[in-house]
Amino acid sequence: MYYNKVEICGVNTSELKVLTDEEKKELLLRTKQGDEQARCELIGGNLRLVLSVVQRFTGRRENLDDLFQVGCIGLVKAVDNFNIELEVKFSTYAVPMIIGEIRRYLRDNNSIRISRSLRDLAYRALQAKEELIREKECEPTVNDIAARLGEAKENVVRAMEAIIEPISLYEPVYNDSGGDSIYVMDQISDTSSNDEVWLENIALKEAIRSLDERQRTIITMRYYNNKTQMEIAKEIGISQAQVSRLEKGALENMRKRM
Repeated sequence: MYYNKVEICGVNTSELKVLTDEEKKELLLRTKQGDEQARCELIGGNLRLVLSVVQRFTGRRENLDDLFQVGCIGLVKAVDNFNIELEVKFSTYAVPMIIGEIRRYLRDNNSIRISRSLRDLAYRALQAKEELIREKECEPTVNDIAARLGEAKENVVRAMEAIIEPISLYEPVYNDSGGDSIYVMDQISDTSSNDEVWLENIALKEAIRSLDERQRTIITMRYYNNKTQMEIAKEIGISQAQVSRLEKGALENMRKRM
């Protein structure tokens, strides 16, 4: 993503500061005591964390500057809401906050529209999820979220699924050291191209080929060009009754062949 680009939102990514665990702890403590300078240093020292999260969304063709700015909002929220009394690394808490903020942005800018009630339930579910993560320091289950909201599990699942961003079939899911990629489309089976369907198509073509020229013309116009019997009759200069009789005879011959 950033191999040929080192600047995003005017920030030189190659010069982003990296804080040690001890520095983070000290800055977090000072931030909780109201030290605004420490807060700014803590945010600036974790911008690489935002950068690493943004890399997960590169396949969506979104403006990277926008995603980085939105991710920074998630980082600020993480700094302001982190509980220093819990024995957990800051990054463990911050990453889900940053991801959540970016996903909210992508959903709000999604061209696919869902009902307001479903969207509201999904947002409440995400908020409940973040609250449970802060409280338990682990990923909550759907049952936990549903219980917190007082909603049925099925409704929560439906709401969450409705706001999932569609994934491109060309989204890479794996890259090996040789540079070859595996895409989403490589993981999807095509049941329309199995051997049975393939043989049926061959049999159908053979059956059509066995018809006389007029029958073959009528079958082609009727079932491949989606024309009505009246339209066919007018085009080839016979009555609709004749077209109907020829069509029935052609279908009967095809059934016998197949």
